[in-house]
Amino acid sequence: MDLLIVNGTVLTMEPGAKPIVDGAVAVRGQDIVAVGPRESVPVPAAKVLDAGGGLILPGFVNTHTHLAMVLLRGLADDLPLKEWLEQHIWPAEKAVMDAETVKLGTLWAAVESLKAGVTCVCDMYFYAPTVAEALEQVGIRGVVPESIIDFPTPSCPSPEVALEKQRELCERYRQHPLITPAVAAHAPYSVNAKNIAKAAELAEEFDVPFLIHVAETRWEMETFQKEKGTTPVQYLADLGVLSSRTVAAHCVHVTAEDIATLAELGVGVAANPVSNLKLASGVAPLPQMLAQGVKVGFGTDGAASNNTLDLLRDAQIAALLYKGVTGDPTCMPAPTVAALLTRGGAEVLGLGKVVGTLAVGKRADVVCLATHEPHAVPVYDPESHLIYAARASDVQHVVVNGKTLVENHKVLTVDEDALRREVFRLAPKVRGAVEAVKAKG
Repeated sequence: MDLLIVNGTVLTMEPGAKPIVDGAVAVRGQDIVAVGPRESVPVPAAKVLDAGGGLILPGFVNTHTHLAMVLLRGLADDLPLKEWLEQHIWPAEKAVMDAETVKLGTLWAAVESLKAGVTCVCDMYFYAPTVAEALEQVGIRGVVPESIIDFPTPSCPSPEVALEKQRELCERYRQHPLITPAVAAHAPYSVNAKNIAKAAELAEEFDVPFLIHVAETRWEMETFQKEKGTTPVQYLADLGVLSSRTVAAHCVHVTAEDIATLAELGVGVAANPVSNLKLASGVAPLPQMLAQGVKVGFGTDGAASNNTLDLLRDAQIAALLYKGVTGDPTCMPAPTVAALLTRGGAEVLGLGKVVGTLAVGKRADVVCLATHEPHAVPVYDPESHLIYAARASDVQHVVVNGKTLVENHKVLTVDEDALRREVFRLAPKVRGAVEAVKAKG
């Protein structure tokens, strides 16, 4: 045995499974080979991780983020999405986001993610090969595309170049143990129908995820209804680009017909409750989606609009938000939210057979959450504790693909202090570039 994780309550997140008190998880290579009560799991092991009496559970799956945007954290707050994007974020990205900067931002985002218990991230940004290499360096699992949009981006002068880079990425990362290549079209309002169709066709050719922002704002919904006589979801459905490979980010402004379409076509929804609240974009109807059988997972969106990559925080806010919105305290109960944080996210990304639960044969993506701090004592119900009491700072150990990446709160694969110094060194340049853009109007 290569790794044994012991001395904790195991939440496998398998449907219907009960918590395993004094449980253990055994790992050989990249795979889980045993899960159960401590006395039933084989020993010895080359390495033992002691969960300290806390929780042992699958790593969290962030279904939608823009990793390198951690470098823009806090630069443009308290603004609506359209103004935030067009007058601040896109100009700032044009000014500062080159391959070197994206690598630094991705490394820093991966560190933040791991320390928050996230073991898999679905990025949607630029310089995809650089992003993939940075994720490999840290050791975190990632879904990585090269984003297509109908104007030049920091990494691609045209949508045609972006499509070609997408193809190269898909070919390079076939069967990779950590990186799942993907294809991304930014949104139906920023990518024309022809290019959206080409992107979806490429995703189908390689059988990889197809990522797109959908129905994030009221403006988007009203624009489509006025100019095209339909909703963003129905527009994409009519194009024939929605399928079980599709990861539709946001889906805030959707109709009952839209929800039925998402369910029928097997589309996965990446819900971003904190970002949507902060940008006043609205509240996605997740309870209705779940009731119709839509696949749902949580995403943080980028740290420029969240402003963290703490996915547990998103899940916890979602659990409270829908109770307040519906007036029903039983809406979005802790077990449901915990499942979306783990298994649900994996299913949205097409990785449900690989990660998302602690089961024999799956990859060993495991988080140990400490429960000894004052805010965490006592623990009566582990799933309720996770959703209503736990904090990202409780994350003690993190294993991805069988490799220990965080031990006793310390990231082992990169020099966190050195990265922090680089981010601090870059920050004045980023701020200066943004201020220059603002000054030009």
